[in-house]
Amino acid sequence: MSSDFPRATQASADAYPRAILEWLALAHGRTGAEDAGELCEQLRLLRESPIPTGQRIDLLDLLHKHAERIVNAELPTLREVTLPVSRRVRQRSGTIQELLERLVQEYLNTLAELFDPQRKASSLMAPADVLAQAMQGIGWHIRLSQLIAAPAGVGIWRQLHATYRTARRLGLAETPGRDNGPSVAHTYIRILLAAIAQPASFSSSELAFIAEYIATCVRPIDIFETPPLDRTGVFWLDLDQDFPAHALTRRMPTGDTLGLYFACDLVARDIREHLAALTKGASATSLGLPSFADTPAGLGVLRRLGQLWGQPKARKFPRRRQSYRVNLCAGLDQLWHLIRHRENGGQISEWMVTNESPDGYSLMHMSGPTSHVRVGDIVAVQPTGERAERIPNWHVGIVRWAISENPEHIELGMQQLASHAIAAEVIRPQEIEAGNLAALILPEVPPMRNSPALVAPVGLLSEQDRRLILLIENEHFGVREVRPTAVTEQTSSIEIFSVSPDERL
Repeated sequence: MSSDFPRATQASADAYPRAILEWLALAHGRTGAEDAGELCEQLRLLRESPIPTGQRIDLLDLLHKHAERIVNAELPTLREVTLPVSRRVRQRSGTIQELLERLVQEYLNTLAELFDPQRKASSLMAPADVLAQAMQGIGWHIRLSQLIAAPAGVGIWRQLHATYRTARRLGLAETPGRDNGPSVAHTYIRILLAAIAQPASFSSSELAFIAEYIATCVRPIDIFETPPLDRTGVFWLDLDQDFPAHALTRRMPTGDTLGLYFACDLVARDIREHLAALTKGASATSLGLPSFADTPAGLGVLRRLGQLWGQPKARKFPRRRQSYRVNLCAGLDQLWHLIRHRENGGQISEWMVTNESPDGYSLMHMSGPTSHVRVGDIVAVQPTGERAERIPNWHVGIVRWAISENPEHIELGMQQLASHAIAAEVIRPQEIEAGNLAALILPEVPPMRNSPALVAPVGLLSEQDRRLILLIENEHFGVREVRPTAVTEQTSSIEIFSVSPDERL
């Protein structure tokens, strides 16, 4: 009996690894998110398997490669999601995130064994590679949350900081990754850059561009233990806090904070140089930039990144808590028809103002359709109930951010642009055959805006347009001739131009 015991134990130890390999063979080539749940089961089998660390890491690597295929197949499908994100999409993303959490934890669990002085020398994965794999898994988890407009899971940022802290303590943070891939520190900075860009304020396609721009165009950024006083665009992070990073201009660390610092001024300078070249006619390809940089929305993203990273601003006004309801109309076409024809169509939804400042509002969805609400699009609100105005008016703004913690909940931030707008039709004399273009005129609002502005669909007007004719049909029919003087906003939905009267008039 006793002579058979080791053999039986070995057979038991081999059973789980063999089952995992058989599953991987059957799953080869598959990329569907439905495999995420089954991958979680394989990780459970691996955890229960009494096998040597080297074999465990080899299997982890194989499972990681399959998880990577699932993530890379899932990310493009999230570029066109609408708010609120459907329960099906949220559940699918949640299952993938659960898989990533388990995968990361399994990698981190191997570190103690890798540093065991009693272990025999072998071809085990280097600890730096284990930390890099874990860091990548956490990064995927955070990016999925950003794409479905949801907060990162509880503890995710703290785990990210802990992984970097471990690599730093072991002297492995700057070690190049496998196949000369990014180091733990480089991956860490990439994740932090995407987070301080305020991902809730960008559309999914813009977030994909930001991720690609960070991965291919951003120079290495150093992390300091004390604030670099000769730099601008300085951010700090608390390694014990479940939060990405804070701009030093907006919030100062307390004396007992275990803080690290990094500066983004040189990255912002590179962005300004890219913008200057693009506006002079250089193509994105010639500059080594993602092709999205050639679009108006791409230019708008770069402008905002330059400000968010290089010149983070302190909040201008305090927020005041509120609790009153407004009707909301979203989208240029819908708002144009509403203002021109006074039509309350099916795209009106009801929201609760939760706080406000002279800059704008935070709103929580109460009822009505929301699939038309998009970050970066033009919207307007009209107070109702006790806050209704004697002469009803639509206050115009732009959706700056949106979050959706569950399928029944949406919150958004609206930056106010004007207390009202005028519906106009734009005639481009040089393109008469193109027909009239629906647009909105925003009045000047000193000191924020000292000239009128024109809101138009993205990509149809240009700063180079010398002359535009505006047809206005309000109480009286009117004609204005203007010329664009500067573009002040570019998103994936609209562009806003400052305009002045045509000098020839």
